[in-house]
Amino acid sequence: MSTPAGPAQGTPPSTAGVQGITEHDIAQYLAHNPGFFERHAELLSSVQLTSPHGKRAVSLQERQMEMLRERNRGLEHRIMDMVRNSQDNVALFDRLHRYTRSALVVGPVAELPLQLLRSLQHEFMIPQVALRLWGLPAELAGQTYAQPVTDDVKSFTGSLALPYCGMNSGFEAGEWLEEPETVLSLAMVPLHRGDHSFGLLVLGSPDATRYTASMGVEFLVRISEITSAALARLYTPAAGAAAKPAPPAAG
Repeated sequence: MSTPAGPAQGTPPSTAGVQGITEHDIAQYLAHNPGFFERHAELLSSVQLTSPHGKRAVSLQERQMEMLRERNRGLEHRIMDMVRNSQDNVALFDRLHRYTRSALVVGPVAELPLQLLRSLQHEFMIPQVALRLWGLPAELAGQTYAQPVTDDVKSFTGSLALPYCGMNSGFEAGEWLEEPETVLSLAMVPLHRGDHSFGLLVLGSPDATRYTASMGVEFLVRISEITSAALARLYTPAAGAAAKPAPPAAG
């Protein structure tokens, strides 16, 4: 009676029992059966993995601890970044508060724009600032900030829905700065009364990265709103009367 022939010598054992099982299937099984490692606790120490910090082999338990330490370090860095950002925001709002307060100080109305420029430059450490206003009462025509501007500047200002930030590419408004040849980046902040623009605030820096096209402009929008509200008083009849020279005393 003949016996069934066994597998040919050198033929690998059958893998029919595991065909079709993928690494994803194994991962899903382990994720949904946490008791597996309780029933096979010896695997935690016997399975050897390569450490990401060298070529030495570590156990599954050690590898898990390394992953947790790395995750904790990442969380610590994020927390420190949040703390620094919070401190920076507090300092920024303090400066904005002091600038707003300077806009409320009562003084000669003709000096208000220069007062705001000094405060802005001091509080935010801006190397160079300039301002031009148009449509002012005739009594203010002799002021530096009331010097004539071209229609191109007025048209450009009216087209700005948001402040412009970027390289100093020979803008006419850049020439208003004290040393325009040293300015590599600038911000141009439009001033509005309702739907109409009435002025342009220019901030210049020798640092090419101080004002960039990719930076957020929310803070500059706040500066625009505060400055516009403060300077609106220059356009009232009372402002023109206040700027008139006093009549000579009767002899």
